[in-house]
Amino acid sequence: MSSCEVESVFIGAGCNRIVNNVSWGASNLVSFGAQNAVAIFCPKSAQILTTLPGHKASVNCTHWLPSTKFAFKAKHFERHFLLSGDAEGAIILWELTLTGRKWRLVSQIPPHKKGVTCITAYMISDIVAVFASTSSDGKVNVWEVVLPSLEGGECKFSCLDSLHVGSKSMVTLSLAQFPGNTGHLVLAMGGLDNKIHLYCGTKTGNFIHSCELKGHTDWIRSLDFSLPVCTNGEANTLLLVSSSQDKGIRIWKMVLHNSSIKQEGTTLASYIKGPIFVAGSFSYQISLESLLIGHEDWVYSVEWQPPFSIEGNTCYQSESILSASMDKTMMIWQPERTTGIWTNVVTVGELSHCALGFYGGHWSPNGDSILAHGYGGSFHLWRNVGVDFDNWQPQKVPSGHFAAVSDISWGGDYMLSVSHDQTTRIFAPWLKDPILGEGNAWHEIARPQVHGHDINCTTIIRGKGNHRFVCGAEEKVARVFEAPLSFLKTLNHATLEGTGNFEDTQVDMQILGANMSALGLSQKPIYIQTSHETPNRNGSEVLDTLETIPDAVPVVLTEPPIEEQLAWHTLWPETHKLYGHGNELFSLCCDHEGKLVASSCKAQSVAVAEIWLWQVGSWKPVGRLQSHSLTVTQMEFSYDDNFLLAVSRDRHFSIFSFKQTGTDVTSHQLLTRQEAHKRIVWACSWNPFGHEFCTGSRDKTVKIWAIENESSVKLLMTLPPFKSSVTALSWVGLDRQRNSGLLAVGMENGHIELWSISVQRNEDGVASAPNVTRIIQFDPLICHVSSVNRLAWRNSEKREDCGSIELASCGADHCVRVFSINVL
Repeated sequence: MSSCEVESVFIGAGCNRIVNNVSWGASNLVSFGAQNAVAIFCPKSAQILTTLPGHKASVNCTHWLPSTKFAFKAKHFERHFLLSGDAEGAIILWELTLTGRKWRLVSQIPPHKKGVTCITAYMISDIVAVFASTSSDGKVNVWEVVLPSLEGGECKFSCLDSLHVGSKSMVTLSLAQFPGNTGHLVLAMGGLDNKIHLYCGTKTGNFIHSCELKGHTDWIRSLDFSLPVCTNGEANTLLLVSSSQDKGIRIWKMVLHNSSIKQEGTTLASYIKGPIFVAGSFSYQISLESLLIGHEDWVYSVEWQPPFSIEGNTCYQSESILSASMDKTMMIWQPERTTGIWTNVVTVGELSHCALGFYGGHWSPNGDSILAHGYGGSFHLWRNVGVDFDNWQPQKVPSGHFAAVSDISWGGDYMLSVSHDQTTRIFAPWLKDPILGEGNAWHEIARPQVHGHDINCTTIIRGKGNHRFVCGAEEKVARVFEAPLSFLKTLNHATLEGTGNFEDTQVDMQILGANMSALGLSQKPIYIQTSHETPNRNGSEVLDTLETIPDAVPVVLTEPPIEEQLAWHTLWPETHKLYGHGNELFSLCCDHEGKLVASSCKAQSVAVAEIWLWQVGSWKPVGRLQSHSLTVTQMEFSYDDNFLLAVSRDRHFSIFSFKQTGTDVTSHQLLTRQEAHKRIVWACSWNPFGHEFCTGSRDKTVKIWAIENESSVKLLMTLPPFKSSVTALSWVGLDRQRNSGLLAVGMENGHIELWSISVQRNEDGVASAPNVTRIIQFDPLICHVSSVNRLAWRNSEKREDCGSIELASCGADHCVRVFSINVL
């Protein structure tokens, strides 16, 4: 094997739970922060296209140049730009070339001293933009950026102004150009002092505080200027919409005022009209146009519907506002044609167990779709599919974890992941629909567990027809889950397997789905015979207890599900609890015959660090293996199930040998315990074709070992040092005769490498130093941006006759990834 090609097949990630994080650009792509990465997804395909590495802290906000507000100008643009700010104050400008979808980090802007909370921009021309950023350091910086005219060109920045806003920092901004070709800009900002502050300046800077708009009674959360509104053929009006934690939305009107008319004293009329402020030689009258009441919780986001062009570069500003609130709803507001009174014309929302709602809402460039992002790191997309009347229908969106993904496991055609966001998720390729011709793309198809603790580890029970998994969380008990009938039927639709014989093989299955408990711990089964019965909610037999929560409705999915279906109706019932460990669970593994499960927990003593063995089926503890003095970080059975390898924080590895002594009775003993590395050993993996194994450590090394005569272990070789701590390993076999395979190495910096390994043995079967070659380093654009927590090859023991193999990875950057490796 000389080389291989790597293709990113799938990225699953959730959105950082923060306001201003999402931006929908004129490119019709959506950007959002996923931990330290800027993720890009395509609403049309419902797939995350890439993640951009560069930030060293969590990404707080993103903003496209041009944004949807200027989409009517950008139809011919070949290149689009994106601004992103993070929690340490850094701001990065990215360039996207639509041809080939090539990304480039253009420049890093001088940072704020603290986290960036909002970025807004105004396109002066096709290549000149003014943007403002605000931070919790109490400053608002205004920049002019001259975008490169050629692909790969340099970008020019100039700081127009730096405004000190005091201890009560601003959290939202909006920029606009005054109507009437005055050449003046207006910057609106709002934050913790409940007021909207207006600053006026020119394209060269000198922003001066002009006036304050009072009315809101709580923090200002969102501001958005319209483009100039035409009245009587002249564009002399500007509208500003604001939202607040007081649950209200206000629309403010700015009209070019006749400067020759002297301002009279403070009368009732002038009070209603509001203040007059001066920008250059022009003055503007501000008045409160409308107050919109309808949301029942904080309104985090308001946005004008993007204008559309009429002729050339002239545009018409639609009088339509989208608002998103923590009450789990988004609303569209429009004025009535006859009275001009603003009313709520569309309401869409999320129905789930989650107590919190939406952090933001966004229009598509053409205004036919609206997107929200919520507390659960999830996206919610609705599209107006009506012809003669509005008909907003939910659409497919990408999904994923919104905290570090701690472990993954393959279950044949699907991949299971667990995370510190307290959920377990299943991802699978939804094969091509013969009628629609769409699909063959990966989607989240089930969320078997929504828990009350961060989940650390999982393993799928091996064996055909078995769809069971064990998971361990920040609690002392491991939990066993079994697939309900609704999932098996959904999997049948997704993979198109078992068609025809499926119903016959599932006659004994009586569990249709599962209900969540009130405290989010044990999930109780829903049986087929009771799922059709309507409970008597008003009867005297029904007790009002904590367990009285809305019933789940298990569904068989015939197409990739949306968030509402995943969050509530795809749960698996919990069948067993495994008690025994003294601390929270840390690692799990299952043997290849599906008979034994090994578990370990966090430990600082020999007694607590023991490995427990559980018999699959009866789930009785059948062994307690003592060897290590600190936490066992990973375990793996050899492919013939004769040995169990364990690595630990105590820098040692242990090998336990297993022998079958009778029916379902296995004896085990400690074969050896050796110091392997100078630092914590994070990862291990077996050679699928023998008793060689590798270990990876924080000391940036990977070592390859071999068991000799089933009695001792010798070091075969140490790979050249890596640039970062080795946190994940996975070995896949390619050619049994040559005893060759691929070793995937994941590191703390997020990078992944593939090494070719061919183990040589003499006539006695004794292994010698293997031939190793580094085949490829993955492109950083398809890698993780922080620590790789686990790597796993799909069907790693059955890949001798196939040129293309799939590798899954998960990391601290909230991402789950699947790569297709084509061996050349």
